[in-house]
Amino acid sequence: MTAASNDTRTLVTGWIESWNAHDLDGIMAHYADGVVFEANTVVTRWNRPDGRLHGAGELREHFRRGLDLAPSLHFSLEGVFTSPSGYAALYSRDNGNRVLDVVELNEDAKAINVKAFYVAEQS
Repeated sequence: MTAASNDTRTLVTGWIESWNAHDLDGIMAHYADGVVFEANTVVTRWNRPDGRLHGAGELREHFRRGLDLAPSLHFSLEGVFTSPSGYAALYSRDNGNRVLDVVELNEDAKAINVKAFYVAEQS
């Protein structure tokens, strides 16, 4: 599947649904084992100035911490933008913050490189 296919919105919607269900296994099913993830939440939670996590194991722990910090977490999808190698998903959080995830997909349609951008500071 390429990011420009009609399945991109379905892929992103499934990811949002997994987050809203607080289904960590479902969330992680969207990521490749070798994923690189960058966000300011990594700086805060891991004390890593570059904001980067490497691999599905670190990312899983990061998301577990996030779910623990926000038991009422809920995302609302605002838009999906596509490119030949991936997509960007714009969504809002239950706390009012807006987020843009820029995602590069591998050949299996798994996220291999992700950058999360927040409108407001996010812990």
